[in-house]
Amino acid sequence: MAPYGIEEVLGVHHWNDGLFSFRTTRSPGLRFENGQFLMLGLDVGGRPVTRAYSVASPNYADYLEFFSIKVPDGTFTTHLQNVQPGDPILVGRRPTGTLVLRDILPGRRLFLFATGTGLAPFLSVIRDPEIYERFETVVLVHGARTVAELAYRHFLNESLPQQDFIGEAVREKLIYYPTVTRESFPNQGRITELLESGKLFSDIGQPALNPVEDRAMLCGSPAMLADCRALLDGRGFRMSRHIGDAGDYVIERAFVEK
Repeated sequence: MAPYGIEEVLGVHHWNDGLFSFRTTRSPGLRFENGQFLMLGLDVGGRPVTRAYSVASPNYADYLEFFSIKVPDGTFTTHLQNVQPGDPILVGRRPTGTLVLRDILPGRRLFLFATGTGLAPFLSVIRDPEIYERFETVVLVHGARTVAELAYRHFLNESLPQQDFIGEAVREKLIYYPTVTRESFPNQGRITELLESGKLFSDIGQPALNPVEDRAMLCGSPAMLADCRALLDGRGFRMSRHIGDAGDYVIERAFVEK
């Protein structure tokens, strides 16, 4: 089987000058777990250029959605940000990734810590019914520099809780906490600062982190991952070391180790 299939771009949304998302058709034969990523490709100068992208849509949707940063003069995103509905795009047939629920040990609360476009896999995870069956509370923390970079905020606050399929579970169990570092906003500060100070927990009315009951998934910048890992490790959490090794928390390794 060829490693890539050709899909069609269905729509593009530019959140601001630095962020955009887009949807494509989805091959009926493509199967993936919520939280995984796929390789995407474009023809650039007569040759395919590929990059890994987390799937932002849930695995039961009949389309694929992706969330991307615009890298100035980037080999791939310079072209990707200009795609239009109807354009072809290569989509990998082999999903993978370490942000999967099966590698998280049982617990009461699940924290999803994301910065920037690290939000993408969690947009898929929070629409997975299994997450609400396994955990009493799910806390999604999304950190960005500015308010304009808090993409999907209206969707998370307004649209998702009203969806027929998953809305009731979202309303009962999901806590969404956006935070920024460079502008005035009700929630301000880096994720690790909010954890260390306890402000996050006082704001959401929840007790502090407890490795006996709490689990976490992390996706974002290398600096954020390193800081959060140090914080969690220092509190007695154990990270999943590889696919199939269930731990107290998981990170997406693919985007860190490149």
